[in-house]
Amino acid sequence: MQPADIPLKLTQSSALFLDRDGVINRRLVGEYVRKWEEFEFLPGVLQALKVMSSIFHRIFIVTNQQGIGKKLMTEDDLFLIHKNMEEAILNVGGRIDRIYHCPDLADSGSDFRKPRPGMAFLAKADFPDVDIPSSVMVGDSESDIGFAKNAGMQSVFIAPQPIEKRKLSPEPTLVMKDLLSFALLIQEQYKIS
Repeated sequence: MQPADIPLKLTQSSALFLDRDGVINRRLVGEYVRKWEEFEFLPGVLQALKVMSSIFHRIFIVTNQQGIGKKLMTEDDLFLIHKNMEEAILNVGGRIDRIYHCPDLADSGSDFRKPRPGMAFLAKADFPDVDIPSSVMVGDSESDIGFAKNAGMQSVFIAPQPIEKRKLSPEPTLVMKDLLSFALLIQEQYKIS
């Protein structure tokens, strides 16, 4: 039975897909997080990931990283950032099952660059037990919501300032102020301790 208060429909096979910059860590406006020292978790994110780990069957990060395509950083730089990020998440009792990134430039036409759904299909191929229609993409850009729509999943738009979901195109399933607010809402609605 689904809670009536929220429009999401979760199952035991639902996965959580997360954008990185602006959802997990502070976005550097007009810049790229190129090294671990520039990476800063947003408030409440580590607690949110601990909560989400008990709710979602799988948790993935799907992130466009064209800083690699622009030669501003390397795959090794990104690997080190993600290794440190995952260790911090594990240390608080959270988890990330897999990180997918697309290094291609925005004008490349790559099927793996959001809003195209290639990274969702990679996750489904790697984890066939994931139910995409009951999965949720959480992001802070319209390309994240487009990714969800193109993959056939539900979406949550992170907006620190109030915004009406119908002003976004495509329209997300839900709008929340941050990842922790979403985690606590799901925890309460599904009575998960």
